[in-house]
Order: sequence, then structure tokens, then C-alpha cells
Amino acid sequence: FLQVLNEKKLQEVDSLWKEFETPEKANKIVKLKHFEKFQDTTEALAASTALVEGKLSKNLKKILKKIVAKDAHEQLAVADAKLGGVIKEKLNLSCIHSPMVTELMRGIRSQIEGLITGLPSREMAAMCLGLAHSLSRYKLKFSPDKVDTMIIQAISLLDDLDKELNNYIMRCREWYGWHFPELGKIVTDNLTYCKCVRKVGDRSNFASSDVSDILPEEIEEDVKAAAEISMGTEVSEEDINNIIHLCDQVIEISEYRTQLYDYLKNRMMAIAPNLTVMVGELVGARLIAHAGSLLNLAKHPASTVQLLGAEKALFRALKTKRDTPKFGLIYHASLVGQSNTKNKGKISRMLAAKTALTIRYDALGENTSAEMGAENRLKVETRLRLLEERGIRRISGTGKALAKTDKYQNKSEVKVFDPSGDSTLPVVSKKRKIQEVDEQDTEVAVKAKKFKAEMKEGTAVEDGEPVKKKKKKKDKEKQAEEEVVLSEELPTSPIIEPCCLATRVALLLHYALFMATFVCLQNTEKKKKKKKKMKDEGED
Repeated sequence: FLQVLNEKKLQEVDSLWKEFETPEKANKIVKLKHFEKFQDTTEALAASTALVEGKLSKNLKKILKKIVAKDAHEQLAVADAKLGGVIKEKLNLSCIHSPMVTELMRGIRSQIEGLITGLPSREMAAMCLGLAHSLSRYKLKFSPDKVDTMIIQAISLLDDLDKELNNYIMRCREWYGWHFPELGKIVTDNLTYCKCVRKVGDRSNFASSDVSDILPEEIEEDVKAAAEISMGTEVSEEDINNIIHLCDQVIEISEYRTQLYDYLKNRMMAIAPNLTVMVGELVGARLIAHAGSLLNLAKHPASTVQLLGAEKALFRALKTKRDTPKFGLIYHASLVGQSNTKNKGKISRMLAAKTALTIRYDALGENTSAEMGAENRLKVETRLRLLEERGIRRISGTGKALAKTDKYQNKSEVKVFDPSGDSTLPVVSKKRKIQEVDEQDTEVAVKAKKFKAEMKEGTAVEDGEPVKKKKKKKDKEKQAEEEVVLSEELPTSPIIEPCCLATRVALLLHYALFMATFVCLQNTEKKKKKKKKMKDEGED
């Protein structure tokens, strides 16, 4: 507790810092009235947390009753307004909190070593640092099981191991393939391939080696048969030793990857059990790593969770004004993979909404059970089953009737040969009866007479609109130029009587040639007339 000596200088708030530039100046403003040390760090942490939360600790209450009660008429300067309200309520002491008090507290903190004598500066710094660390842990509610940094590092290492394994295995297959290329086609599993190469080495040893603990009997026989007739080149022992050493590396990395995956699975179940149940440990870990932490991921809305990992595609679509992506990292979740292509967008949207709820429950909730995640997963699975079975209900009406679907009709696409195309005889229309022809002719004649009479009167109507009389063109010269009538008539096609196929083809070719020459002659005559007309106009 410190007592103010000169209250007049406190009125000048802007220049108050000048009074605390040196310990000597500070001692003229305030002096130490009472000092009581804590027994240990735990007691200091309890008192500090109580002050942070605006509560009155037991030790502080006792000191206030002893010291300040004697000077009850004086005001108590408090740095926290909430704490001042509690003191006033419980001890009936007048407390003050203002900008002046804030500046005074700042000055006291800067010169605390000069105001409190008998404390070495090194010990003071160590005590302040230890208390600050303890207080920070309390504020963050630090727990080693809730550290998501381990998950971020583990999933990053898992991805790096996968890339390295792929490179090593590809190099191993290519290297040993020069010596025994047939083995790569028979043994498709990478780890089994490396184990076989490490155990046997040279392909000539396959006949005498027993690899039944690695390969099934049928595949083992195929490998031994292929080794006898292999097309590969011969290699030295040094080359084989290097290949075996590479196989050892592949096997060790594969075993470590399996161990790392189990570790990641356990950590995810400890930190985010509901998220793990919803989308799986790998997808959940990638979401956390992409957001930076579980708390940052909890701040994202469901729409952002849906598109996490597809930011580049999203901004490219917005820039080019095309369709935006429907999913990002969440695409690799098992529920999205189960749905067909048509329903992937709907399922990913619903899954992202439920996943956002489970992330917030894991990040901010105190319960560590995975019941909420299991319930939400069941809802998404039910929705997926409805979509797959086409069980979507109608929105209008009672909502109980299922949507109508068209009846399936099987239409055969098998085409049947039409023999009528082979016939070259002209098609003759069926003859109508004389009575039908006469009746039709009379009807047409009556309609024509009626229409002519209406045209004369100006009352003719066609398709609901009045028909106007057409004006006759009197310019006979233009009429003559537009209507060019050729004297030659189009020759009729000769009647091809049924005969052998070769004769038919010859007649058809002859007729086609005749028609082509006729069209060419017609075009040349038109060109001549145009040229003559152009000459006449030029002379005029």
C-alpha cells in the first residue's frame, strides 16, 4: 500500500509522468505505507487471478480491514473499477478510479524497485517472470492434452512422408526393374515388393528361396517361373546391395508412417473427438492445420469450412465469373465419397454445417464425449440415404406424398433394314376415287369464288387480319428481267426397268452425267445474258 504525499501534482494528468522520471522524484509524490509478501507462487497466483477477475481475495480483505479502516475518511485509489465496486460494497470504503489514477499506477510500476527497498532487482525480475507465466497459463486454461500444435506438425510430417515414400518406391522399382522387370507386374503392393527384393536379392535366388511368409502360394509360383525366363540384364553384387539398402529405408519409413498415423489418430480423439467422428482424423487434422489452430477453425462459418483448401479455385471463379467450387478439403471425407456426383454438392454443404457445430463444441465446450458428432453424422447419413433413394418429399401440399417419377419405357435402338430403298422404280401415289376428287374440287372452287368477292369488297380476312389488295406492277421491263424462262425444259428421268445390278448402276451413272452437263449449259447461258445486258447498259 502506498500513500500519496502531494495531491496537487496529481491534478496535472498530462505532465504526471515527469514526476516519476527518477526514484527521488517518485518518493516525493508517494511513500510506502504497508508491505506484505506472499508465502509462495501458488498464493501469489491465487491473489493475481482474483484481481484479474475483479474479486476480493481473503488476504486482501484482511489487510484492508487492518490498515485502511484506520483511515476510513480517505479515498482508496483502485486500478480496476470492478474491484473498487466490490470493496465499496463489502467494506464500505470510498474508492476512486479515473485517468489520474491510471497515470499514477503507471508511474508506480515504472519506479517500483526504488519505492520498495530491500529487494534485489534480479530476484524481482525472476519473481515477476514466474508469476507472469503462471498467470498466462491460468488465463489460457493450459492443458497438455489440448495442444493442437502437435496435430499440425504430425499431419504435415505425414504428408511429407507420403511424398518421400512415393519417390523412394518409384526409384526402387525402376532400379530393380532393369534386373527383374517381370516382378513389378506380378507383385503390385509396394511394401511387399520391397520385402521380396530385400529377402531374395538376385533373381537367380528366387528358385531356391522361400518367400511364402511374404507372398501367397500362387503368386510365389508365378514369380519363380518368371525369374527363370526373365528378360532383365545382369547386375553386380554392389548394385544389389545398394538396392537392398534402399528397400530397408522404404520399409523403415513405412513402419514409422503407420506409427505416426496411430499417434495422430489418438491425438485427434483427445483434442477434437466430435470432428474426428464427423469427417475422420486425416480430414479433421488437415482442416485444423489449414486454419492454424482449432480455435481459429471454430471462428469460421460453415460456408468457409466447406471451401477450406479451395481458395485459389474460388478466387479464380470469382474473377472469371464462372461457377464457384462446392468443396475443398472436406471432399475427402467418407460421407462425400459415398454420394454420387449429382449429390456431392448437397452432402458437402450439409456436412460442412454439421462439422462447424462439432468444431465449436470441441474448441469451446468442456465435455470430451463424441456423442454430438455421432448424432450429427447419423443425420447426414439419413439425408444421404434419402437423396440416393430419390425419397425427396414435395414442398407443396401435405408434404406426405412422394415426388412423381416418369414411368420407364424401354425403347429398342436396334434398326431394321428397309428394302424399299433398293427399288429404283418411280413411286406412284394411290388413285383416289372419282367422287372424292369431284367433291374436293367443288369445295375449293366455292372457297376461291367467295374469297375473290370479299377481296373486291375489301372485307377479306386471313388469320384474323384484313387482307389488303396487291398493286399490280406496270413496269413490264423489270418483270421481263426478273422472270427469265428457259426454252429448254428439264428432261424427265428415264424409266429404269428392273434388270441386273450392274446395268442399274451404269444407267444411274449415265443419267447423273447427263444432268450435270445440262446444269453446266444452263449456267453458261445465264452468264452470257448477264454480260450482254451489262454491255447494253454501258453503251446507253
